[in-house]
Amino acid sequence: MARIVMKFGGTSVADLDRIHNVARHVKREVDAGHEVAVVVSAMAGKTNELVGWVQNMPRVAGSNAPFYDAREYDAIVASGEQVTAGLLAVALQSIGVHARSWLGWQIPIRTDNSHGAARITEIDGSFLIKRFGEGQVAVIAGFQGLAPDNRITTLGRGGSDTSAVAIAAAVKADRCDIYTDVDGVYTTDPRIEPKARRLAKISFEEMLEMASLGAKVLQVRSVELAMVHKVRTFVRSSFDDPDAPGMGDLHNPPGTLICDEDEIVEQQVVTGIAYAKDEAQISLRRVADRPGVAAGIFGPLAEGNINVDMIVQNISEDGSRTDMTFTVPSGDVDKALAILDKVRETIGFDAVQHDDGMSKVSVIGIGMRSHAGVAATAFKALADKGINIRAITTSEIKISILIDGPYTELAVRTLHSVYGLDKH
Repeated sequence: MARIVMKFGGTSVADLDRIHNVARHVKREVDAGHEVAVVVSAMAGKTNELVGWVQNMPRVAGSNAPFYDAREYDAIVASGEQVTAGLLAVALQSIGVHARSWLGWQIPIRTDNSHGAARITEIDGSFLIKRFGEGQVAVIAGFQGLAPDNRITTLGRGGSDTSAVAIAAAVKADRCDIYTDVDGVYTTDPRIEPKARRLAKISFEEMLEMASLGAKVLQVRSVELAMVHKVRTFVRSSFDDPDAPGMGDLHNPPGTLICDEDEIVEQQVVTGIAYAKDEAQISLRRVADRPGVAAGIFGPLAEGNINVDMIVQNISEDGSRTDMTFTVPSGDVDKALAILDKVRETIGFDAVQHDDGMSKVSVIGIGMRSHAGVAATAFKALADKGINIRAITTSEIKISILIDGPYTELAVRTLHSVYGLDKH
């Protein structure tokens, strides 16, 4: 017997037929004698609908405050998961499974006060463990928690993944299964490269890089939590037949296992290729080169909640001036330029240039730590295809390359091939 947390995303519970299919997946694990908790997202599209309703509400008369109260925003958008949890509990009861739905505040999943992007601070697993002892399947509304002032909070988009991993850590689960509309983690996006392969295993560190660099399979914070608490996490497809052979395999179910790198016996040099479109490059020309300049540029951008990524600096021959180039999401360009304009006199630079429509392509693999020449291979392969590199950043297990957007798919396919990832 094992203790398993199962999480189902929005596409997996998009309608009543899919909710009944999810119930069959849960029943399979219950019939095998396992203790099961289930975390659910809102039905596909429901959260967007709720957010739209809030955003279309009028501003409070005579107020300069944001057009909605963040606490009420959370109360509204958290309701999508409540509906799904109740429906799944009813579906489970209809097929003979003892189930009950629970909201985040009932567990309770305690968070900080950051409405709309709250972070989990504590989950006492004793409530759920008591339910396990009663033979009950707890169906829990994901994405939500309870602030110190007893208000409902939400964890940010994709937060149900984080809920599931945090609950798995709290109850010391043997496994956390994240069911989604794909059957695992691939070497790259199969929509771009049909030869992409599903990985049997990937390390927490590699998955964290993949998630943060563009892969949409898991939310970044959920991978961070899984790594910190060593929660073995499987990415699985909810659209597989719940009763197909192997689906109930306790130690090796179909999908991709995200685990500690010690569990991966044969480590590839490169595990996967990730990409992120809609990047923008901003360059400050002839910036005065003196202490505090970088802080004067990037501090105000951080205060404006602009995520600065790749940074490249070129210093003039006499050392008095520097060119500073960095990337931001394309949607933040106007905001970033406005902030830079305000600090222009303080910092001292001659001109600002920007280019939209960039893409960041990243090569990821823990095997890079012990292999030389990985970067050189990427640069030569891209050069042979006539792809110009705008900027480069590296870490111990990744190389990120900024290129012009129209070359994204060619770059992904080229790198996927040159590292042999298309070979079965």
